[in-house]
Amino acid sequence: MLGTIVNAAAIAAGGLIGLLLKKGFSKKIADAVMAGIALCVLYIGIDGALKGKYLLAAILSIVTGGIAGTLLDLDGRFKRLGDRIEARRKRGAETGFSNAFVTASLLYCVGAMAILGALSGGLRGDHSILYTKSLLDFISAIVLAATLGAGVAFSAIPVFLYQGLIALLAQFVAPVLNDAAVADMTCVGSLLLIALGLNMLGVTKVKIMNYVPGIFFAAGFSALMALLPV
Repeated sequence: MLGTIVNAAAIAAGGLIGLLLKKGFSKKIADAVMAGIALCVLYIGIDGALKGKYLLAAILSIVTGGIAGTLLDLDGRFKRLGDRIEARRKRGAETGFSNAFVTASLLYCVGAMAILGALSGGLRGDHSILYTKSLLDFISAIVLAATLGAGVAFSAIPVFLYQGLIALLAQFVAPVLNDAAVADMTCVGSLLLIALGLNMLGVTKVKIMNYVPGIFFAAGFSALMALLPV
């Protein structure tokens, strides 16, 4: 859990620093920065998606994950959570809080480093991946908060819960988490990053949170694919 705690703290700290710098960003600069971040997210997503082991496992995971997430209305629930947090802050004048909260949470949760880092910490007590992720997230949180707002800092909460849960459950699910399963989980998570990058560029409006269950379904489908004759 130490790596997860450090990661969440880094995001919160970066978000607070970004808020202090927000007034120095004009809309023109903010748009340019967001487009640059979106392009980087696309690159990271494409790179990770190509590392999947079983294509069919990725397809099934995205489809079933999307169905499950839509039925559970994960995207709507997450946005409403952001709205409630903002309401408690009693600063209704700020707009876009939920968008910042959801965007940053997805960016920090669905990537390969979040999954691999939490698993490595839970299984072996090795937090090196999450320490590296913490530095990267700290820097990006500064930029995101300066352009999107306070919701970025509050994304530290779901990051802590998400990565912490993976770390705690790692030992129980270790039997099915072979290299192929982790690769396919990374692939699905990276596909969601591609969608996030396209959303940030305004190309699409995919409700990405609804597809997050697919990351975990990927482990099961990967194990199933391994049993099938080639």
